Amino acid sequence: MRSIGIDAIALAVPESYLELADLAQARGVAPAKYTEGLGVHRMAIARPHEDPVALAANAARRLLTRASVDPARIGLCVVGTETGVDHSKPVAAWLHRLLELPQRCRVYEAKHACYGGTAGVLTAVDWIASGSARGRSALVVCTDIARYELGSAGEPTQGAGAVALLVSESPRLFALEPGVTGSFARDVDDFWRPLYRREALTDGHYSVQCYLDALAGTYAAWKEASREARLDGPLARRCYHVPYGKMARKAHRHAMQLDGASEEEADASFAEAVAPSLRIPAQVGNIYTGSLWMALASLLEAESAQLEGRRVGLFSYGSGCQGEFFAGSVPEGGGAFAAQLKISEPLERRQRLSFPDYEAIRRGDMEADRRPAAPVEGAGVRYLGLKDEKRVYIY
Repeated sequence: MRSIGIDAIALAVPESYLELADLAQARGVAPAKYTEGLGVHRMAIARPHEDPVALAANAARRLLTRASVDPARIGLCVVGTETGVDHSKPVAAWLHRLLELPQRCRVYEAKHACYGGTAGVLTAVDWIASGSARGRSALVVCTDIARYELGSAGEPTQGAGAVALLVSESPRLFALEPGVTGSFARDVDDFWRPLYRREALTDGHYSVQCYLDALAGTYAAWKEASREARLDGPLARRCYHVPYGKMARKAHRHAMQLDGASEEEADASFAEAVAPSLRIPAQVGNIYTGSLWMALASLLEAESAQLEGRRVGLFSYGSGCQGEFFAGSVPEGGGAFAAQLKISEPLERRQRLSFPDYEAIRRGDMEADRRPAAPVEGAGVRYLGLKDEKRVYIY
């Protein structure tokens, strides 16, 4: 089997965050209901200049720099997002210019709620396995801003960020298993965002059930595919789609029970098998398409050295719905390379928002895209506004 997988990974997060304890206090809720009940301590809050394009570009630029990747190597660029900024032009088109990618490059956007980034990764794997890559690599970027109405039940499950992944042959970081996946699809209305709304709508309890149904369906299909491929090694760790940390706990309990474990046995395995993947998500919140991949990034930063040669299971879920279960392993030397990437470094430079500042930012969201282009101080790629009805970026 050809070795294809994640050659490098990088994150971008907004400059600011809100403590969930501050949100709880302002809403008259016990802080533990958010921090312990959801498994989230901070949620990233995007300012107007930190739109999905800017977040995606900053994650990708960081990847190219930290992993010493020549943009000329990129032959495919896919952006997974459910926070598109244009009904026609894909985020990948802006990235093509901002990253100085070659003209002989296929670029497009993938949408299927939180599954869009995974669709891009698996397509990239197939593109390489088919021979179409001709030695080139694929850049897949997951970028989103999770917004819910102020004061709503979904408000503490917001977040923002981007995850950039380089998919290549002979990956330095995480080798996937081409062709060995389990899929599950069904038309449901568990979460959606109409074209006339910026904030998402969700049927919370139903969405959890749809998530677990998809997990059961994909897990069974993946185990069957693994047997056919004679890949029966145990899973040392598991990463799940993480809209909030507590959902990963529910998912792990469900998957382990499908294997015959008791609820107590499933919960006992959580600390070792899943918890390391939740450290970064607990500091960022929900980032939709990038949630699974941020969990993998968290796991690789924490434990890649001790996981070399061992299998890790991955479950991706997108409302609507589509699920996928697959696996991979850390190659020899992956631990040292993960340390070189300094994956969580972008989180170290953030500023804490006051609650009034958070509300002011959120109340201004509706007009953020429409403002005239104007200078914005700071580092990295920034969205300046509109000029002649065209989006303007600077770096």
